[in-house]
Amino acid sequence: MTAKSSSRPGRNSPRWRRLVPYAIGTVILLALVAGFWPKAVEVEIATVAQGPLVVSVFEEGKTRIRHRYTISAPVAGQLNRVELRAGAPIVAGETVLATLEPAASSFLDPRARAQAEAIVHAAEAARQARQADAERAHAAHELAQKDVVRAEPLHQSGAISEQDWDVISNRALMAARELHAAEFALRVADFEIAQAQAALLEAQRPSGETAATLRIVAPLDGFVLNVFEESARVVAPGQPIMEVGDPRDLEAEIELLSTDAVAVAPGADVIIEEWGGEQPLRGRVALVERAGFTKYSALGVEEQRVKVRVDFLDPLPPGRELGDRYRVEARIVTWRGENILQLPTGALFRRGGDWMTFVVEGGDAQLRKVEIGHNSGIAAEVISGVTEGARVVVHPPDTIRDGRPVKARAN
Repeated sequence: MTAKSSSRPGRNSPRWRRLVPYAIGTVILLALVAGFWPKAVEVEIATVAQGPLVVSVFEEGKTRIRHRYTISAPVAGQLNRVELRAGAPIVAGETVLATLEPAASSFLDPRARAQAEAIVHAAEAARQARQADAERAHAAHELAQKDVVRAEPLHQSGAISEQDWDVISNRALMAARELHAAEFALRVADFEIAQAQAALLEAQRPSGETAATLRIVAPLDGFVLNVFEESARVVAPGQPIMEVGDPRDLEAEIELLSTDAVAVAPGADVIIEEWGGEQPLRGRVALVERAGFTKYSALGVEEQRVKVRVDFLDPLPPGRELGDRYRVEARIVTWRGENILQLPTGALFRRGGDWMTFVVEGGDAQLRKVEIGHNSGIAAEVISGVTEGARVVVHPPDTIRDGRPVKARAN
């Protein structure tokens, strides 16, 4: 009797054949998971670190001659043709700027003579006051220079702080500037006395006597800046003839927004750029004017501006010269710090009223709230939220979300 087989078809088939469908299903499932799994986004990554941080305001400006003087007619008369032109060099007490033929009847009455005498007395009194100012400025300058000499070795050895050294050196700079201004005012006072005395001589000239030609000489060393009256013509007393000054004695005039000017103080460091040379020049804020003015931007927006005067600290390189009203760009330092924890401003963005950044942890971008202090526009001071060594995403794309995998972009 033949025994019946109890096995079903395929029961004795190899085991691996039975696993094939499961394997195929697993592969398909993994492929689907891999297809829908978020891919790592390539991003630029920076590290939060400590270092120096400088905050500054940037604005265009122009150079200006610090001390300029307007030459006026001392008496009424016939002005001869002015031969000098703008840019001509002049020497104090030697260069004849203009000649004037006084009018025949300029000072024939007693009242005119009395006025001329009063002008001379006023000029002499003003000269005495300016002499006293010059002496005070000279004493202050000597004292400031002694302070610098005493403080310099202490600064080099670290015995005084950088801030104290800046105060001392700035005081010396301001004293030198005030001394220069006082000396200029004294020279101008001497010139005004000479002009007043010339007018008084005309007042004392007997009637009918031929008037002598008045020669107006240069009150200072420098150049002619502007000529207001070139042709021969009759002029009145006090009528402007030309403007003179020394273009080598320059300062920069920067017009800041009033919201920026409140953070600028005299003595602040300045970097002067785009003046025409290859290297920037160092400067220092000498004065922040206390009165603002209204100015309209190129787009017609009304702005409140404040003028800031900047002294040049570096001499011009050989072959380079600046003149009056030349364009410059100034970067004025409003705050400076050392060993400041900072991150790039490109890693920051606003969400509501808070500053946020993406911190890379374990290959994922983690959204983090941070508190920011001083901001230079390139880097920002970190008060809290991230620590030194943290890696942050710079300029995060819109595809990044909290927890999204990221990887550093290849350079």
